[in-house]
Amino acid sequence: MAQSKGEQIRRKVMGDEFVDRALNNADELTQPLQNNINEHAWGATWLRDDLDLKTRSLVTLAMLTALKAPTEIKGHTRGALRNGATKEEIAAVFLHAQVYCGAPAAQEGFRAAKEILDAWED
Repeated sequence: MAQSKGEQIRRKVMGDEFVDRALNNADELTQPLQNNINEHAWGATWLRDDLDLKTRSLVTLAMLTALKAPTEIKGHTRGALRNGATKEEIAAVFLHAQVYCGAPAAQEGFRAAKEILDAWED
């Protein structure tokens, strides 16, 4: 089956391994969610040209911090690095989030991201 444009940008940002795992773990109940993610989150949102991918990644990290979503923070930290964000820029997002989301949310974000940042090879 041909990849949708949404799946293509998802692979570019998140990497083939991440996307393959998400799609291969889908079953008849969860496949509609994966289709929706590819079409709407990635196809309709990430393909817009009003923000570059690096900025979009950093904004996404900030929102995931507010939601206290460590699993997604890990994936999107990897995506931010793939999109050209530096470790320092990513850390700055969590520091900034502390003021608006609270210290617990920022600490949770830092912990999740640090796992990826420590393993990332520049």
